[in-house]
Amino acid sequence: MNTQEAKRVLETALICAQQPMPLRDMRALFAEQVGADTVRSLLDELMHDWADRGVELVALSTGWRFQSKPEMREYLDRLHPEKPPRYSRAVMETLAIIAYRQPVTRGDIEDIRGVTVSSQIVRQLEERGWIDAIGYREAPGRPALYATTRQFLDDLGLASLDQLPALDGPPSAAIFDPGSAGQPSLLPEVAAQADLALGGEAAATESPALQAPAPADATVLTEPPDAPGSASAPAAAAPNGLQSDDFFPPNHA
Repeated sequence: MNTQEAKRVLETALICAQQPMPLRDMRALFAEQVGADTVRSLLDELMHDWADRGVELVALSTGWRFQSKPEMREYLDRLHPEKPPRYSRAVMETLAIIAYRQPVTRGDIEDIRGVTVSSQIVRQLEERGWIDAIGYREAPGRPALYATTRQFLDDLGLASLDQLPALDGPPSAAIFDPGSAGQPSLLPEVAAQADLALGGEAAATESPALQAPAPADATVLTEPPDAPGSASAPAAAAPNGLQSDDFFPPNHA
């Protein structure tokens, strides 16, 4: 099989895939006869081939997929005018704190927000597949440690947590605490950064947690799996300037 034929096979498989396709599945297309470096080279060529179209090939935390570009949303929404699910400010603030400070306990979140975190908020984020308990802190009561999942990254179109929108200021507790060091609270900004309401529910898949290393006093439940792609694989650009009413478009591949 020559390179052009291999690229055509890979392109077809990616277009037809219902979920992001990891590198191992791409190699399985060729009965493991095509090396990982060759597959990555083909992916680079496909990204270039589709660069000027309304659909783009992006790298996510669980693999690669074709998806519509943000500028196509206005037109695609006319085919699906229903409103996407909305989330309260409390849910968004809780998710933002977990995303930027993980792993954290409910107590940590309450200390930052200054109010009690209800079980309903945590359950809603778990059911959405955005957070998961990755272990327990070795403290009285052994509270659960929460971190974001690969589904969370996929729904944002990100390959890693490093691509989360940057905060204006150092990632210290002070910038989250409205009463710390006399600094203003950045919780509204952080919540806006994490306003992730999508145009439709994501597929109900079991997503392993992708998180920062657990602290030394924590009992870890599961080990995070290896990333599906390579460090050299190009990643989807991180979204910027998210607003509370600014929804990410669904995957219209």
